Amino acid sequence: MIALTLAQLADAVSGRLRPAGGDGPDTVVSGTVDTDSRLIGPGDVFVAKPGETTDGHEFVDAAAAAGAAVALVERPVAAAVSQIVVADAVAALSDLAREVVRRVREHGARNEHGALRVIGITGSNGKTTTKNLLARILEDEGETVSPKASFNNEVGAPLTMLRVSDHTRYLVSEFGASAPGEIARLAGLVDPDVGIVLMVGMAHAGGFGGIEATLAAKSELIRAVRPGGLAVLNADDARVATMAAIAAERGAEVRWFGRGPEADVRADDVEVTADGTTFTVHADDDTATLRLRVLGEHHVMNALAAIAAATALGVSLADCVARLETVEIAERWRMQPLGSDRVRIINDAYNASPDSMAAALRTLAQITRPGERTVAVLGAMSELGEYAEEEHDRIGLLAVRLGIQRIVIVGPEARRMFLEAVAQGSWDGEAVFFATADEAFDYLQGELRDGDRVLVKSSNSAGLRFLGDRLGESFS
Repeated sequence: MIALTLAQLADAVSGRLRPAGGDGPDTVVSGTVDTDSRLIGPGDVFVAKPGETTDGHEFVDAAAAAGAAVALVERPVAAAVSQIVVADAVAALSDLAREVVRRVREHGARNEHGALRVIGITGSNGKTTTKNLLARILEDEGETVSPKASFNNEVGAPLTMLRVSDHTRYLVSEFGASAPGEIARLAGLVDPDVGIVLMVGMAHAGGFGGIEATLAAKSELIRAVRPGGLAVLNADDARVATMAAIAAERGAEVRWFGRGPEADVRADDVEVTADGTTFTVHADDDTATLRLRVLGEHHVMNALAAIAAATALGVSLADCVARLETVEIAERWRMQPLGSDRVRIINDAYNASPDSMAAALRTLAQITRPGERTVAVLGAMSELGEYAEEEHDRIGLLAVRLGIQRIVIVGPEARRMFLEAVAQGSWDGEAVFFATADEAFDYLQGELRDGDRVLVKSSNSAGLRFLGDRLGESFS
């Protein structure tokens, strides 16, 4: 965090300062801000966030012992550390992030580093991959701050914002949401210069109340773009395309990415292999060949979105391509190759929606060569609400239609995929069901053989990412 006095910090969060030791209102704080006391070090700011199972106030003393300079609390705690008492710790975290970004923007406009540029990313799928690709491009241009893992919610997004310094040139923020209004609140903290919308799909449809409500929620990012800013939109998604009208209302320019000829940044000659995806990128009047090592044809669109934003920010297409070709995986547990050439495990079980599940299954079918066998280990897709049964049925059907040779379904919540696969013809041992990941692991230990290509895919809550790790280690 940038340097602030305790008085400035208290003012930013509308809190009441209770100094401790020799501290006073003019004491300067500039450490990292975190809600996890285990990550607190000397000079840091600890936010005592109440949780579902634990209360951060129970760890203020531990944060003090670790050297915290100040704690944001909802009630005073008996600990040897200065405290700022606020009405709501999570809201205070957002207020602090807003103030820090405002100060950095204001300062950057007056120094040699230039003004901070904020890029916001949302979409039903692909946010984390696109964030990582764009950050990789921009980090060679200047100091770039982007989220760790999927820090995209009411806590993770502000924590990322608070990492900016007076030297930061780019802040890449990822905005996720499971209900209307969340993206508006998060994006409203920073008023992005660039807003990227990747797609509108069924992820979190249960929380939003359907696909049209999801569209409205994702549109909140474009409504938050600064007047005169830029909206980077998916030309191939009809719902995303409607956001161009919102951009016009905001006085924002629109830059399109997609596979069709009308896009400003587009791809053709796409070739998918087990080593990645090669395609030709056309950005305005420039053309280049990109060899993307991240597995899966669906990541072509994520790369195009990153290129569309970066080239608008002044990065050449050649530099974009050279930097993207250094990226080996999108993120741990996201199309992550494990195992060996003998038995290749693709661990993509950090998250799952109907769209990403379908894309991963298609990738498995595309990268498997004659003589090799396709094996899909699938768990539940969460947050689908009333659409859960229908969407799990569709994935079971798709797995059969793609000719996946072994369909291994894990967990009671995913059983519909197994039943649909059997109903569609995988009734002679091609599809199997296990209640637990341990049972599935035992089966796969004896079932997998040389030449197998194995996809492990589920929502985070299903926990199959750890099964993928076990398989990767076992067959390495």
